[in-house]
Amino acid sequence: MIKRFALGKIRRFVRDGRASVAVEFAGIVPLMFVMFFGTVEFSSAVAVNRKVTLVARNMSDLTSQSTTVTDNDFVNFTATSKAIMTPYSGTPLNTTVSELYVDPTTLNAKVKWSKGSAPLGVDTTVAIPTALKIGGTYLIYAQVDYKYTPAVGYLMDKTIGVTLKDFTYTRPRQSLCVLYGSTVCPT
Repeated sequence: MIKRFALGKIRRFVRDGRASVAVEFAGIVPLMFVMFFGTVEFSSAVAVNRKVTLVARNMSDLTSQSTTVTDNDFVNFTATSKAIMTPYSGTPLNTTVSELYVDPTTLNAKVKWSKGSAPLGVDTTVAIPTALKIGGTYLIYAQVDYKYTPAVGYLMDKTIGVTLKDFTYTRPRQSLCVLYGSTVCPT
């Protein structure tokens, strides 16, 4: 009798579909949350990477529009860059702007001056694309790096983060070169 009763209960439980929806929901919800937060984090990282590119272009562009730059100009350029990074301004934004001179005989680009978070040494050689190797010309070279830390930290460790970097080159627009400090244009 007990055996029959138990078998009857088991058969009814197997035929009853009311609980299957709850079981499926319990299995799918964690996967949905992981996908949702992963998409949010990935989208946020793409947005920050785009802003890093905009900062590099901004620093290079603002410098190349001047004939002479001062330390005060770089303070203003950096403030503008920090505004571009809003609302992602939690970690430090490292920017460096340098002026390069392309030697007409060797076509090597050498630093004439550099200002920023990690300034390059004067006369340091910088690798530039072949298309920019025009002897006797100057380039404004801007470098930016930013450590992106995720907002949620569910899929990526918040302590490690990812360093996003970008750089850009522009030619001086108003003169042969952009003067800073005691530099002179013709070499």
